[in-house]
Amino acid sequence: MATHLAPPAPLPLARYKSLSNGELAERIQHLRGRMGSRLLILGHHYQQDEVIALSDLRGDSYQLSQMAAASVDCHAIAFCGVHFMAETADILVNRPERLQARLGRRVDVILPDMAAGCSMADMAAIEQVESAWAELSGLIDVNDVTPVTYINSAASLKAFCGRHGGIVCTSSNAAAVLQWAFARTGRVLFFPDQHLGRNTAIKMGITNERMPVWNPHASENGGNSADAIRDSRVILWQGHCSVHQMFRAEHVQQFRQRIPGIKILVHPECPQAVNDLADVSGSTNAIIRAVEQAPPGTQWAIGTELHLVNRLKQEHPEQEIHFLSPVVCMCATMYRIDLAHLCWSLENLEVGTPVNIVRVDDETAAWSRIALERMLEVK
Repeated sequence: MATHLAPPAPLPLARYKSLSNGELAERIQHLRGRMGSRLLILGHHYQQDEVIALSDLRGDSYQLSQMAAASVDCHAIAFCGVHFMAETADILVNRPERLQARLGRRVDVILPDMAAGCSMADMAAIEQVESAWAELSGLIDVNDVTPVTYINSAASLKAFCGRHGGIVCTSSNAAAVLQWAFARTGRVLFFPDQHLGRNTAIKMGITNERMPVWNPHASENGGNSADAIRDSRVILWQGHCSVHQMFRAEHVQQFRQRIPGIKILVHPECPQAVNDLADVSGSTNAIIRAVEQAPPGTQWAIGTELHLVNRLKQEHPEQEIHFLSPVVCMCATMYRIDLAHLCWSLENLEVGTPVNIVRVDDETAAWSRIALERMLEVK
């Protein structure tokens, strides 16, 4: 139950940065007590531990958006993640049937630091995708192409897929989504992450020779020959996750030499050379489940974001867990969400001067929902 303590007047952002994490956490806890169930703080798995500790819900981006959309009492969401995640939350939380149930009241979605973007999502701008689609139409019948965007993309790209008969995928359902697409068309345009698209299609028997990579900066045909495009099954976008791109096949080989019997567990955003050598390749939730279900004494080298790997190490001392890369690689943009930005944005929200509201325009949201709903229908 919410208490009735008077909220403090918000400080300038620079003042919050001068406070200790302990002081910031105490302010946030008091605020949560005052706002009660009207506020939801969502924490992505890659977040810093002190942010996760204050989160109401922890999960991956789509899972968090779905859980938030199911909330009845929520008036505002602080999404401790990156920009495209906040967009997806806004699309789902404020969809027409939910607005109707709330008598037209919107739920504000706050991103504590608007600079928290995603380098992968930024590698496919809507203007680039539309230009590629127009260029492809001069080479092949685009009516026989299904555009597929990874959930890690801007709302404008999800809307593009909605308008063109396409669909959204996550790292856990990418194979089912590609099967859905191939049941309808002969080709797929997959963006923005080439590695997830390639690793998924390879397991379906599609060879690299039939998966040209479209470079949006190339002068013609995405840097490919016209024949390569005509012979394609999956046209991959030249994009990647800056974290998962860091893992290398030699990292796997070094661990196998040093610790015989170690299990290699990676995310499918890793390059094919790493993915092919792994014992297990799966989504963030699949990685967490694999560790949770493994017997004590299991030895792992895990190729995904550093904060998550360190948290698994702390939560599962009965297992031996290593970070796969010798080089520290964390999601730098996710790291922008700290307690100072969270406290600043929440205290402004509470007194009616909200900052950093992420809102997707109605048309983009409507087409995005169509692509997301198609994904939900895939079994």
